[in-house]
Amino acid sequence: MRSFSLKGRLVIAASILLTLILSILPLPDMIAPFRPDWLLMTLIYWSIALPHRANVGTAFFAGLVLDILLGSVLGMHALALVIPIYIAASQFQRMRNYSVWQQAFVVGALTILNKLLILWAAYMNRDVQLDYQYFWSIVSTMVFWPWIFLLLRKCRRQFALS
Repeated sequence: MRSFSLKGRLVIAASILLTLILSILPLPDMIAPFRPDWLLMTLIYWSIALPHRANVGTAFFAGLVLDILLGSVLGMHALALVIPIYIAASQFQRMRNYSVWQQAFVVGALTILNKLLILWAAYMNRDVQLDYQYFWSIVSTMVFWPWIFLLLRKCRRQFALS
């Protein structure tokens, strides 16, 4: 049973590490505003699928790592990830019953909350201006959610995580 627990932790940690890499990967200026929020999608999936393994603590730690990687104020992304993940984890039974497309709209709402929390924290720290391109990533996150969901579900079933 102990190796099973370690295997589950490694699979979740590897998926979070991969999404952290995707989050900092440089993109051309033309498509950079459309970068999906890979880390948020992955954390939402794991908090819905395995809420006893990945939850608010995992989101906080991943947010701190993302803050370090992006060079932002320490705790800004951690706060912005913890609140949507708390909502997703507290409603995991309800979200499991939604279809993938309905879940995409819920993920879009959680992404809006995440973006607004990041904007608020950045505004409190320094004077930032809101750009209309800031919210394009919400649409791409909603579009990519079904594929991320199916990919992570296949990964969870292949490694028999529960």
